[in-house]
Amino acid sequence: MVITRLRNWVFARVNGDEGIPVPGDLVGIDEFRRVYEHPAANGRSRGAALSDLFWYWLAPGPHVHQEHLEPGEQYRDVARTTRHVLARVPVEELAERCAARVLDGRRGLVRLRDLMMPIWAEFYYEVVFGTRCPREARDLIVANADDVVTALKCTGLRHMKRRARLTRYLLARLNDVPHHLPSSLSRIEQAWYLQGTFFNTAVVQSSEAMAHLLLVLAERPRDLDEAMDEAFRRFPLFGIAHRITSADVPLESGRTIPRGSVLCFNYPEYHRAGLEPIPFGVTGNRPCPARVHAPAAMRVVAREVLARYDLYSSATHTRPLPNRGPCVLVPRPGREPLALLVFMRVRDRWEDTWRGLVQLVLGSYMVWDARRVKLCQRHFGG
Repeated sequence: MVITRLRNWVFARVNGDEGIPVPGDLVGIDEFRRVYEHPAANGRSRGAALSDLFWYWLAPGPHVHQEHLEPGEQYRDVARTTRHVLARVPVEELAERCAARVLDGRRGLVRLRDLMMPIWAEFYYEVVFGTRCPREARDLIVANADDVVTALKCTGLRHMKRRARLTRYLLARLNDVPHHLPSSLSRIEQAWYLQGTFFNTAVVQSSEAMAHLLLVLAERPRDLDEAMDEAFRRFPLFGIAHRITSADVPLESGRTIPRGSVLCFNYPEYHRAGLEPIPFGVTGNRPCPARVHAPAAMRVVAREVLARYDLYSSATHTRPLPNRGPCVLVPRPGREPLALLVFMRVRDRWEDTWRGLVQLVLGSYMVWDARRVKLCQRHFGG
């Protein structure tokens, strides 16, 4: 918890005096959502030192990642493409097939995030290519997504050669994509677009969300929709999300957020206030393109898990989930695995003692290295 708070403090202040924490002294918790959905809070990368860090974590091709494109025609082109790719997905049928292929035969002590990644790798491969995912592609996607999220959690350094293997695979398969890809992008940028949007963000966020949902269900049996609402509220997928204002933003207090300000939205603090969760952003300002089909797919995957297993966990459950969600899968009907739960608790506490130090050291190094290579600043400055 201390490490999490320190990370959020660092993210909110990487931009120095220009970074405005929300909520904070200027913007109260009651104006969080109004400012978040303001049309002028639409910048994403240019002008924020924090962008260098996120570009560093999401490389290669962060300049064409939909989450980090600046507003304008290219953003609209890419966003339209993503919506088109997702529009005709048979979500429930596809999620059921992918979950069944990965889950069958699994049992015992697992890490839920690791268990979920192959499911979503297959799911989004079929979304993009329209055919069943071969094992080679699944392994490349999982290795890429795991490397990205491990770096984001500061539990390991990034490995660009590992990510480049997926880039080369996608570049060689572009002609097999049965969708119109953004015409404003070159071929290598189209490969990076697929990698960043579907095989980084979509796979990572879906796996994280499912791990949180299943851990909530492991705490006690409950209605699936209730559990999903609780998971989104207690464990938001974003810690700090930043935006750059393209115009002045007036506040109810009479004060103004100046144009060019970097707003650092603190999701956990917003949710702790008991306000309505916004797990997929807001409709009027850069919404998540998966906001409709992601919850439906998650429900199906959760039902597939619960139809096969009872879930038990004694591990620490926090929003960053650096332990990757330890859990015991007991084929139904079964008994509570008391010995495994004792082992899990001891192992999890032991891992926590050194993991925090690892995160602090590696996170500090990556902040320094990101500021050194300046991926975002060099892109816009060149």
